Amino acid sequence: MLEAVKRKSRKYRVREGKRYYGISISERFVIVVAGTETGHWEGDIVVGRRSGKKAVILTLLEKLTNNYISIHVLWKTSRNVINAIVNLWEEFGPLFSDIFKTITVDNGSEFADFFQAEQYGTKVYFAHLYTSWERAQNECHNSLFRAFVPKGAFLETYTDEDILIALDLLNS
Repeated sequence: MLEAVKRKSRKYRVREGKRYYGISISERFVIVVAGTETGHWEGDIVVGRRSGKKAVILTLLEKLTNNYISIHVLWKTSRNVINAIVNLWEEFGPLFSDIFKTITVDNGSEFADFFQAEQYGTKVYFAHLYTSWERAQNECHNSLFRAFVPKGAFLETYTDEDILIALDLLNS
């Protein structure tokens, strides 16, 4: 399965008067942008059916190794998304801050509490509003993930095993 990468030239402008949940992506360290060190992740949410705030999938992509992680989240709320990170922290234990040095996410309402991940030793950055190309690697992997979980699908019908099979295929 091979898909062409779609690229559009866009003019960038920062929108004023909007919400910002934390440190801007423009303040990231140069080493994160250069992609020469592991441990720097991009995160996003994959939404199924857009009616309400049903189940979503939190996706994280390591920028250097392209290691792709997804976590099934039952409701699209900031509390549930940060709980998914807490569960990840409990799974990795003291290695969490070495594996997840930085995480860059968008300014969606589901990431409103995401700055709390900094208490586990991870630096959190937020992309500018309406600029998905600032996290292009994660967006590209999410589009590949859509081959397994199409847009408009009920994510509640997918089991963790279904998602793991898709991840294994994407990571191999």
